[in-house]
Amino acid sequence: MTHDATFNTARIVDLASLPTGTKGIIYAINGGRRFISRLTTMGFTTGTGIMMMQNYGHGPVIVLVRGTRMALGRGEARRILVSV
Repeated sequence: MTHDATFNTARIVDLASLPTGTKGIIYAINGGRRFISRLTTMGFTTGTGIMMMQNYGHGPVIVLVRGTRMALGRGEARRILVSV
C-alpha cells in the first residue's frame, strides 16, 4: 500500500528576515493590543499576502501589503510572522 502524502513545506519566519523580492502570507502578529490594532488598521491581517520590497539588513523595511507600500521599523517587522 502506498500513500501519496502532501507535506506542507512552508516555513514560518519573521518579516525582518525576508530577502527583498520574497512573497509570503501573514501568519501571526505578536505584540500588545495597540500594536496589533495599528497594524490591522494598516491592512496587516492574518492570511494576507505580503511582499518584501526593500530589506538592506538594517534599518526600516518596505513591504507591499494590499497594493500599498509601507515602511516598518525592523523591530516591528520582527514581530510579524510570515509563511513562505
